Amino acid sequence: MEADTQTILSWRIEDIDLSQIVRLRAAVNEDLLLLLCAASFIESGSDLYTSNLSAFFESDPEVFGWLNQHWENEELQHGRALKAYINNVWPDFDWGLGFKNFLDEYSKICSLEAFEKTWALEMVARCVVETGTATLYRAINEYSDEPVLKTITDNIRNDEVRHYKYFLKFFKKYNQIEGNSRFSVLSALIRRAMEIKNEDSEIALRHVFLVRYPAQVYNKTYMREKIARVNKLMRTHISIDMCVKMLLKPLDLPSNIQTVLQYPLVKIARHIFFR
Repeated sequence: MEADTQTILSWRIEDIDLSQIVRLRAAVNEDLLLLLCAASFIESGSDLYTSNLSAFFESDPEVFGWLNQHWENEELQHGRALKAYINNVWPDFDWGLGFKNFLDEYSKICSLEAFEKTWALEMVARCVVETGTATLYRAINEYSDEPVLKTITDNIRNDEVRHYKYFLKFFKKYNQIEGNSRFSVLSALIRRAMEIKNEDSEIALRHVFLVRYPAQVYNKTYMREKIARVNKLMRTHISIDMCVKMLLKPLDLPSNIQTVLQYPLVKIARHIFFR
């Protein structure tokens, strides 16, 4: 479905002056490169995921239309924005090669078979993903002192929070019909959180490494140390309170039960970010 991106995007990468990048503030930070490249690969593959989501929700015109006219275009712009930033700050990084190899592998696991069994529970899974991305970009925004990157990540974070609100609205709509128990909703939440940790980010980071450090491809110790540094960067700047608050919303818990679940959900939230 064709869409006029100029009329539906809340911001445009073309309107951000990339010539104002203070390159030295970012270029010296190798950990930031790894994190931004991995994020850019996942965002740039959003059209693959959108096609699966569209097929899953094809019989609901409201959801189908929003996915194709809004969500996909905004997610793909996130990928374009991060790619443009990377090309300006680290022009020697072969982004195209890394993304091609990432997509070749990622496309094999990105299928309808991986979706939840019901519409409402799949919307819970999407809430988890949007929670993760919103928290990720907030953390990068707080970590970096480069002004153009701060603008880009703030724009992306705002988009992801808005996407979360849409998926939450759709979950409530479907759950009124399906009547899923809180246990079923929590189970879907946990499943998706663990899948993000085990699949999307691992695949993306691996293909960043393969391009950036070809001589170290078989050096597992070197790779583990690099991943640990990226993990530490995220853990230091992550807003766990924001993440847990977003994760709890689909459960619609009484305050006393929410207090009991706070601690285990903090641990789940940490798993979202490459722990």
